[in-house]
Amino acid sequence: MLIVLALCVIWGAQQVAIKVVVGDVAPTMQLAIRFTCSAIFFGVWLLVREGPRALADGTLRSGLALGAMFSLEFVLVGEALAHTTAAHTVVFLYSAPIFTALGLQFLPEERLRRLQWAGIAVAFLGIVVAFIGPAGRPVGEIVTGDFLALCGGISWGLTNVVLRRGRVGNATTIKAVFYQVGAAAVVLMIFAAGTGQARFVVSPAAVLSLVFQTLFIAIGSYLAWYWLLRRYLTSRLMMLSLLTPLFGVLFGALLLGDPIDPRFALGALLVLAGILLVNARQLLQRSA
Repeated sequence: MLIVLALCVIWGAQQVAIKVVVGDVAPTMQLAIRFTCSAIFFGVWLLVREGPRALADGTLRSGLALGAMFSLEFVLVGEALAHTTAAHTVVFLYSAPIFTALGLQFLPEERLRRLQWAGIAVAFLGIVVAFIGPAGRPVGEIVTGDFLALCGGISWGLTNVVLRRGRVGNATTIKAVFYQVGAAAVVLMIFAAGTGQARFVVSPAAVLSLVFQTLFIAIGSYLAWYWLLRRYLTSRLMMLSLLTPLFGVLFGALLLGDPIDPRFALGALLVLAGILLVNARQLLQRSA
């Protein structure tokens, strides 16, 4: 739980790190750069560890599917940040645990009980409440950005299902991460170039943001997250990760001045209440 909490703090800051230098580097280009750097890092590590036939172990097909879902998530996140606030983006992106839990219901060890289904219902209600809250910007633009972020959450949720059920789930952590960041680097770089978002104005803030995104998020946090996924139930980890929006909203308000209207705050609290309901059984058992 302490590792997940640390990851939530880092992930909560990432949307702010992207948004704060959006004038120098477009969001999609920032994502493309950070994934290119991390893909080189993991690719070299994988080559040294397993040799030139590292991808010839039967995991390539599901690995590419994993990378495709991962890439789609970040295409949607990059576009969402161009329309809505960092706070809204992080809240809707972290609806992913709900879709992961739904997608893993056919696994006996991942099935949810009635109280946990109630938690998912409460979390969904929170998303709806937050979705209809104004944010001081044109309603159409905000709704578009929020919807893109929500679709990014769905894509992330399905990524975890592929990781759990596909052959890539048996690959090493390094290889699983390489499939994702490698595919994302290619897709996002092409998307950025094709949509006119390839601008890069070198500034101290932009360099610092990209270093943080590459080292702490695309390398450090992903290694820690996939280490956790191999040792604990995916649906429980994903629900705990819903603490991230709290930090995302906090950082957005403090560093970017993102507005937090009462309806949006209520929606975020309902999402957190859903987390507690989903994890209530495990928390009670541990405390007993």
